[in-house]
Amino acid sequence: MPVTDGTAVSEPPVIPGVRRSFMTARDVRFHVTEAGPVDGRPVVLLHGWPQHHYAYRELLADPPDGLRIIAPDLPGYGWSGPAPHRWAKEDVASDVLALLDVLGLDRVLLVGHDWGGYVGYRMVLREPERFDGYLVLNMAHPWVPVSTVLRHLWRFLAYQPLVATAGVPLQQRTKFLEWIIGGAITDHGAFGPEAVRIFADRFRDPVCARAATDTYRTFWLREIPHAARNPERRRLTIPIRAVFGVDDVAVHHSLASPDTARADDYTFEPVTGCGHFVADERPDIVRARLIELAAATK
Repeated sequence: MPVTDGTAVSEPPVIPGVRRSFMTARDVRFHVTEAGPVDGRPVVLLHGWPQHHYAYRELLADPPDGLRIIAPDLPGYGWSGPAPHRWAKEDVASDVLALLDVLGLDRVLLVGHDWGGYVGYRMVLREPERFDGYLVLNMAHPWVPVSTVLRHLWRFLAYQPLVATAGVPLQQRTKFLEWIIGGAITDHGAFGPEAVRIFADRFRDPVCARAATDTYRTFWLREIPHAARNPERRRLTIPIRAVFGVDDVAVHHSLASPDTARADDYTFEPVTGCGHFVADERPDIVRARLIELAAATK
């Protein structure tokens, strides 16, 4: 892969009409991007790797009526400060729950994609009373049978151990992220090279590169073994709407199957002709399902 000049993007990308702020919660200096009425119904959107708040640029640029869209950069990602831990997902869930406290939000709608979806599940399992509903995008649910995981383990092995071990120089000095993102997109017209660059270039920053590396290192060293020994038994009662681009080469849609979900109100919507980055490729569907979830949980 060609070597880059290692230059990180220093300023957040322009999104018309948004409000940006920094606030500290649990020793994390969060960068928070908001849109919509300040007294609107709060919706918190969590991104994954290798992205940041810009994954939700369509909702931020044109927030649905009555909704306050709140998109923080997760610890160490985007323009948020470094995590004071090694990115254990329970720690990140605690960070984001603390951010909700700082924002004065007792109850919210939650949206999560990729690792943001994983963290979101940790949050709603721990404090379900704080969430009206959860819209989760291209992420496995926490009740996946071991047999299903093993069938698709090769997908994780294709890239995750590499990020977990050599992630810092790989993200800073090569075109690895451009290759990863490009390979996970089906509709390149919807998710073009400029957006790919905006995401990939931010990980030239050593804080972001380290956070991403820790995301995967902790997953392999701690979270996979823990999940194997202690399968999730808690059941969720809040509405969960899973939207899944079925061309995803990293996370197979069977990992989000309603047949194995321990939830009272869980629906699964496959999106054909769409890859892993469903919020980028099909923002119209994500927007429509958010509006429907908001209407159903008034």
